[in-house]
Amino acid sequence: MKTNKIYAILIVGLIALFAPSNAQAQKSGVKRTDLQKHDLSIPGKEMVQARIDFDAHTSFGKHAHPGEEVIYVLEGALEYQIEDETPVTLKAGEVLFIPAGKFHSANNHTNAKAAELATYIVEKGQPIMIMKK
Repeated sequence: MKTNKIYAILIVGLIALFAPSNAQAQKSGVKRTDLQKHDLSIPGKEMVQARIDFDAHTSFGKHAHPGEEVIYVLEGALEYQIEDETPVTLKAGEVLFIPAGKFHSANNHTNAKAAELATYIVEKGQPIMIMKK
């Protein structure tokens, strides 16, 4: 009985040590909230929509999607860098189109929070995001 308690404590300790906690996940200052996901009338395609919130002075590194991304800035201002193009800063109410497979990043260089509504038209069954190595 005593041995089982020791094993249980060790297991819980290992889980706490290696599993990411909410505090660690939110430490980056970027939070993604999935809003909806639907199959499209085009075979093999789906639409995924998410809200991405950025704390002040946070960034989301270079990544790409297996399809197009349409961004609508909900609040604040965000700078987007698409591959080797000149960075563009968008304010609330402005939009951006990112072609399929283009690596890009998003940065909040301000002292205020910012948020975007991201709509993806992607290949069904593929990972929604690929981080650049």
